[in-house]
Amino acid sequence: MNRTPRLRTLFLALALLLLAACSAPTPEPTPEPRWLPRPGTAWQWQLDGRIDDRVDVPVYDIDGFENDAATVRRLHRSGRKVICYINAGAWESFRPDHRKFPAAVLGGENGWAGERWLDIRRLDILRPLMAKRIDICRARGFDAVEPDLLDAYLNETGFPLTAAHQLAYNRMIARLAHDRGLSVGLKNDLPQVPQLVGDFDFAVNEECAQYGDCAALTPFVEAGKAVFHVEYALPVDTFCKRARQLGFSSMRKKLDLGVWRQPC
Repeated sequence: MNRTPRLRTLFLALALLLLAACSAPTPEPTPEPRWLPRPGTAWQWQLDGRIDDRVDVPVYDIDGFENDAATVRRLHRSGRKVICYINAGAWESFRPDHRKFPAAVLGGENGWAGERWLDIRRLDILRPLMAKRIDICRARGFDAVEPDLLDAYLNETGFPLTAAHQLAYNRMIARLAHDRGLSVGLKNDLPQVPQLVGDFDFAVNEECAQYGDCAALTPFVEAGKAVFHVEYALPVDTFCKRARQLGFSSMRKKLDLGVWRQPC
């Protein structure tokens, strides 16, 4: 029996299969899920000085402009997650992008040298500027963003800001981070926690114990999301017991936010 036609048919079928396999589009890699810190996760918050990586905690929160990708990689190699601090609510004269902010969005001084409040109503202007800042966080390998001053409407900024303006702005910041695969923390803004807990992946709070309003942050813990909390003036024995009961990640820091810390 002549098997040549059958072999030819077989080889042709194999060739077509190989051709189809080679020409098939390469599947897109599945994006990694965002990092979601859980309640009680210990952390270090250092915004001043060279980063000291000897603190035995799984999370570091450091300045996004002042720390390069090598610093982030060094922390990652030791198993840490790294949060990128940026100022989302005020212009800073000492940042490399300060000339890109038009005078029309600069308000009154906020009490820190070289800083002025931003007109958060101007989403058209501030969205691309904040997107570029968060792009820096992503490019340097950070896992999350801590956008500071998300409560401008509670301060004297020079602009007639309302709670609605703040909600819109904060949600914009959260979307910018999420679009880049980064988790994002709600900084202070306790009155709007109920509206924003679903938009943010964790909270960062200063001095809720001193002002007696830590309970406002419980929606984050109830949602399984970390509350990273610091006090500056209170000794640890006055707030740590309550902080632990609430499920917070609490410590005492000095205002310069250097290496020193007293954890609960």
